[in-house]
Amino acid sequence: MINPDRLIKLTQKLIRINSENPPGRELECARFIEKDMRSCGLDVKTYTFEKGRPNIVATLKGSWPRKKAAQEAILITPHFDTVPLGKGWTQDPLGGKIIGSKIYGRGTSDDKGNAAVCMEVIRSMKEDRRPLKRDLIMGATVDEETGSHAGIIPLLARRLLKPASACIVDSDEYDTIIAQKGLFHSRVRIYGKKAHGAYNWRGVNAIEAAARVIAKLKKLKFRYRKHKYLHGPTVNIGTIQGGDKVNMVADFCEFSLDTRFAVGMKSQDVIRAVKKVIASEADKFELIIDDLQQPYEIDPRHPLVKTYVDSARRMGIRATLKGSEGATVISFFKKYGIPAFATGFGSHGTAHTNDEFADVRILKKGARLLEQYLRDYDEAG
Repeated sequence: MINPDRLIKLTQKLIRINSENPPGRELECARFIEKDMRSCGLDVKTYTFEKGRPNIVATLKGSWPRKKAAQEAILITPHFDTVPLGKGWTQDPLGGKIIGSKIYGRGTSDDKGNAAVCMEVIRSMKEDRRPLKRDLIMGATVDEETGSHAGIIPLLARRLLKPASACIVDSDEYDTIIAQKGLFHSRVRIYGKKAHGAYNWRGVNAIEAAARVIAKLKKLKFRYRKHKYLHGPTVNIGTIQGGDKVNMVADFCEFSLDTRFAVGMKSQDVIRAVKKVIASEADKFELIIDDLQQPYEIDPRHPLVKTYVDSARRMGIRATLKGSEGATVISFFKKYGIPAFATGFGSHGTAHTNDEFADVRILKKGARLLEQYLRDYDEAG
């Protein structure tokens, strides 16, 4: 049975451990989670892909024969790294103070409250001595805030996690994320020719070429199908730098480009369109791809999703189907054919902000919902 008081105290303990990323300060928090999960008799393993940044994988073994239970495993996966604390807080970002129904601190909504929920749920199931038929795996990961290159990506790529299905616990107020845009992060480097600023016709100004490219990129129209849960494609210029001095023609300019593309669009078509625009204004350039994630969607009628929504409804909770304009780790499961969706129990609009908080009532109800959902899904399967 879920212990609400223990859940909130656990949330406070996690908040009070600094796990900022960058710089990737997750070791102390990882050790805490590992010790806590071992204390309730789970099978716990750690996997480290960057020094001092271990991922924690805890498994509650199912009652089915060992091979079948493992093959049919369901994964619940939060992350425990946070964005930097930042300045301007009125509450202690590492305090975990409770005022009214709000618990304050960096990571309360994103994602330590959710991590605590997962830890309490798997502990509750272990204590009740009523395991699922299938294995229940909790994968608490690092590096979500900077791309998951030391977290969920290598865990899946190396087949260290091989669930039959996955619930990513990294959302707010029971929202049920079933679709996500693709992501294309790149740097555009444009090269020109130096000259004296007073004789600018003798040079080729890379900054001016970049300005023309940017103007065209902002007007770029992609062909895509409208999606019930997502807006259309977007293009954002995040940073720009170039030139040496005011009276010199700049022979170099670099800007960073954030492109989000719709479900059904192909990444190679997006890249091709971007290159075509750059080439129309720059004779010499480089397009450096820093990150590329494919769009993702799962049918809302899939048992993994439908069971969650039905479980919530029976508990008087509205689990709203939504799409994610930003990147979550859902898309990484697509490559391996693992059905996945995301939900969670943070508070809307507080992640990454000063005075980040989560609602204690939602965390408690979320833990009860997650446990009930896992049992309902297990029985349905």
